[in-house]
Amino acid sequence: MTASTHASPANADASGIPGGTSPVLAEVVRSGFVEGLHRGSLVMLAADGSVEFALGDPAAPVYPRSANKPMQAAAVLRAGLELSGERLALAAASHSGETFHLDLVRKMLAEFGLPEDGLQTPPDLPLDPVEAESYLASGQVRDRITMNCSGKHAAMIAACAVNGWDTVTYLAPEHPLQRLVLEVVERVSGESVAHVGTDGCGAPLMALSLTGLARAFRGFVVAEPGTPERAVADAMRAHPEYVAGTRRPDTWLMSEVPGVLSKMGAEAVQAVALPDGRALAFKIDDGAGRALGPVLARALAMMGVEAPVLARIAEQPLLGGGQRVGEIRAAF
Repeated sequence: MTASTHASPANADASGIPGGTSPVLAEVVRSGFVEGLHRGSLVMLAADGSVEFALGDPAAPVYPRSANKPMQAAAVLRAGLELSGERLALAAASHSGETFHLDLVRKMLAEFGLPEDGLQTPPDLPLDPVEAESYLASGQVRDRITMNCSGKHAAMIAACAVNGWDTVTYLAPEHPLQRLVLEVVERVSGESVAHVGTDGCGAPLMALSLTGLARAFRGFVVAEPGTPERAVADAMRAHPEYVAGTRRPDTWLMSEVPGVLSKMGAEAVQAVALPDGRALAFKIDDGAGRALGPVLARALAMMGVEAPVLARIAEQPLLGGGQRVGEIRAAF
């Protein structure tokens, strides 16, 4: 299949955002008063891949943002790059910029004889606010390797190097690696990519429906052992601290609920697959990341997941005068 830029669906405005009013997925409650709403769409798949529950319009295309990273990691394996363990988890990561993340990115580059300045990630601070404060306090400045996608980019450059592909134009949509990424995305999602844009890190960004995104995550956990997709899922689940970071919900969930595959994306996108093949994906329309945890915890509870970590993920307090006076809570 080849990428195409489809016209916006009939129920969408010029931006591509579905028209009409999406259902409320989360409420902002301060001092017992609902002061804000976060709307969006959500889909849950049964173990056989059929749609079991849906809110909003999960058939409309969205940019999954970093929730596409497992598919990009599978593509570098299909390109012949040999990665496993922590390195493969980091290739699918939106890492927090903790020291162990940055050390491994540097090791990966060195192992393939690649220079740090070959990364085309935009210079950035660590994604985790605590790490960012520490990083700045130590006198360091924004760097390409600190950007949360540097593990993915290191793997992409390495895949180019082992194939003799150009390592300067590796982010171009027509580059052999990015064409392979497109093929993987379309195959595992079971649908044609609706639009190709540019992600925050500069890589091509493939739009999918939320149903297609959930289907892709399901495909990773039920894939046959030894396949690239299963290898990525297994690496992420075995080394979740490299997928996100020590203070991040994706890491908590994969660490504390056996067999779960979880990955967030910017602009409030989340995809999860359970080991039995059930899966979910959702997007908050306004991109508010603060709504991710409460919505994710509620959706997983609806799917029968019982684990103390759900309360931790759902916790999103509102403060007034330094004291808790409310919360953001799921509304479905």
